[in-house]
Amino acid sequence: MPSRQALFWHRDPYDLAGTDALFLRAAADNCAYHIRHCPGYAAICAHLGFCPDELRSMDDLEKIPVLPTLFFKRKALFSMPQWRMAMRVTSSGTSGRFSQIGFDWGCILAEVPMVLGLGGRHHLVSPKPANYVVLGYQPDKSNHTGVTRTMYGLTWFAPPLRRTYALKMTDGGYVPDLDGVAAALARYAASPLPTRIIGFPSYLWFGLKRMEELGLSVKLRPGSRIILAGGWKQHYAQQVEKPVLYALARRVLGIPEENINELFGAVEHPIFYNACQRHHFHIPIYGRVLIRDPDTLEPLPMGRVGLVNLISPLMTATPTLSVMTDDLGYLTPGEDCGCGIASPYLTILGRVGMADIQTCAAGASELLGKGEMG
Repeated sequence: MPSRQALFWHRDPYDLAGTDALFLRAAADNCAYHIRHCPGYAAICAHLGFCPDELRSMDDLEKIPVLPTLFFKRKALFSMPQWRMAMRVTSSGTSGRFSQIGFDWGCILAEVPMVLGLGGRHHLVSPKPANYVVLGYQPDKSNHTGVTRTMYGLTWFAPPLRRTYALKMTDGGYVPDLDGVAAALARYAASPLPTRIIGFPSYLWFGLKRMEELGLSVKLRPGSRIILAGGWKQHYAQQVEKPVLYALARRVLGIPEENINELFGAVEHPIFYNACQRHHFHIPIYGRVLIRDPDTLEPLPMGRVGLVNLISPLMTATPTLSVMTDDLGYLTPGEDCGCGIASPYLTILGRVGMADIQTCAAGASELLGKGEMG
């Protein structure tokens, strides 16, 4: 899809104003594609009386039918047969259900300039090889989760020498190997090359606290980094403030705050949000974010708290053009940050804690009927 590639190959990853026209064209083309190729999505648009021709200005993005992430956990909805997809992945399924999302080859090609552009902008890309500790699942052919794919992909920002995983596949199931991680950190500290630690912030917190309680610490080589991917999920009640976590990382690993990167995304919206030096998630050109009133679903102004609606024309295998998360958050003008990035930034406050989220596509399940729709 030429309009998608034109957007994702744009040279400045935070030039929202300069890419509004590109984004609008790509969104309209993406919506039209899904209407033509996905009967379920076409039924939703027809029921809501929406047509891609209505996308004439950026304000019209709010009209795109919004599908909640919970919807994808109940229905498998695709716009192409599986044999045409590059891959098919799932969400982590922490709620007991998981989304099934297809990635097309055009999506993969569009992700390359996005990842390289943002990775370079935030100093993640390095030609110097690194040792990796992944606080997550070891890749396996039986594991189709998006987070496993993402964490493996992050090990290529610097050429990987060795990878150590906290959860290893053994006899058909995953087994924690925390002793192996501790031993690897000790070995990597003696290496002349840097170490990169990748994982959920909750896993890092629990692991470092345990090391500190046991009186264990290492001094990783200069240039070592921590890359935090995802939120606290089911450990939200134990969440600590970022400065507390960063201070612990410095004490136990010798990694300073400026070498800690934070990422945000979702399998239903695989856009690369990387926190700036002041730890704010500025909106890149590849997506747009609306904050909606939980009761009326009307878009809210900057600074107001509501449900986070993520929009991107990245994917054609699955109709994820506009998805509603179960996160509460708000937007802040970019100039309030002070890091030099002009685009607004998103602050996530946490999960709604609701059993379900009703959106403007609340009748989608009834429209599609029971079972899998393509």
